[in-house]
Amino acid sequence: MFKIIDGKKLAHEMRMDIKKKIEEYKSESGKEIGLAVVLVGEDPASQVYVRNKIRACEEVGIKSFAYYLDKDTAQSRVEELIRSLSVDNKINGILVQLPLPSQLDAKRILELIPFSKDVDGFSAENIGKLAMNEPCLVACTPNGVMKMLESENIGISGKSAVVIGRSNIVGKPMAMLLTNANATVTLCHSKTKNLKEICAGADIIVAALGKAKFVTEDMVKEGAVVIDVGMDRDENGKLCGDVDFENVKAKCSYITPVPGGVGPMTITMLMYNTYLSATRS
Repeated sequence: MFKIIDGKKLAHEMRMDIKKKIEEYKSESGKEIGLAVVLVGEDPASQVYVRNKIRACEEVGIKSFAYYLDKDTAQSRVEELIRSLSVDNKINGILVQLPLPSQLDAKRILELIPFSKDVDGFSAENIGKLAMNEPCLVACTPNGVMKMLESENIGISGKSAVVIGRSNIVGKPMAMLLTNANATVTLCHSKTKNLKEICAGADIIVAALGKAKFVTEDMVKEGAVVIDVGMDRDENGKLCGDVDFENVKAKCSYITPVPGGVGPMTITMLMYNTYLSATRS
């Protein structure tokens, strides 16, 4: 019998704990914790994400500073803003909402964020520390997945884990976190041969490739743990994940739903990273 890992419930519990920690920090230090969110342009999905992040800040007691820039904003203006936020003591975390308009060089902009304020965990310094299993700010979605596994006491050490998708935001840091937890990890992608066979031997599958219902029943062994990071639309326009949930669930010991699975954990881990950034500075 499978069990659904409820990301929404876990996220709520974690946010209550983060709120308590932030209240204690503010009481002891006399300081606020601040998160700067930079949005360039009017992408509807990005606007929703930013609103959700600001709402989460209010929920846990983080002061949010939102910067809304016109879609035609020059590279120099965005860089100037990031530099000023980097040296602002009121700001503990800086988040630039992606994607950026095409005229902007996202890599150059993100590189200006000091790794101590890189609450997304995307910087070369934080990724390098993660690779060496040293304390760092970890990318929010993969870290959220680890918290979900921990919440159900799912053993990782010695297990065979497959990560499908090699993005810098999810796939690669996910593989590093599982490796650091002593799993034997295979990182798969669009060029992987025999993907079905590789997945069918895995104890843990993390699907993060952005293709609706890509992981099918014949790719999953009995009793596997399946974590769905995808956020897609099916042929009817209905929200779904990278896993064919209805047909896969019966073979799993644990599975995450979409929506209500990994998604709520991502913003929760952003709040946690902002708290960590404040306490380490």
